This record gives sequence, structure tokens and C-alpha cells, in this order.
Amino acid sequence: MSQTIALSGTNNGVISVTKIEEPYGPNSATVASIGISLDGNADNPEWKVHIPLANVDEVIEALKAIK
Repeated sequence: MSQTIALSGTNNGVISVTKIEEPYGPNSATVASIGISLDGNADNPEWKVHIPLANVDEVIEALKAIK
């Protein structure tokens, strides 16, 4: 599962959100990977963060709070 969102304030930038299973090898926990690409290359973002699925709800709430 993957989703791409236009990055506000840029001409071609994108935010990519992807679910990655076993990102650190066998039996590692699944993560949500959020990447930022200023040139629109969602497959090779300049910045990315991995959030364990167990923390996704808390991160969503924190983002809503700062909005």
C-alpha cells in the first residue's frame, strides 16, 4: 500500500506514505514510511522517517494537535 501527496509550497515535491513489512530484516516490525521528495521522485525521497505501526495512532493525534 502506497500513497503520494503533492507537497505544498513546491513545484514538483511529493510526500510518499508507504507500509513496509520487515524493513530491518526478518521478523522486524512493520512500519509506516513517510518520505519527502522535492523533485517528485517518490521512490527515492531526500528525507524519510519510519514509524512503527504501534505508534501511528499517537503520531496522527500529535499531528492533529499541532494543526
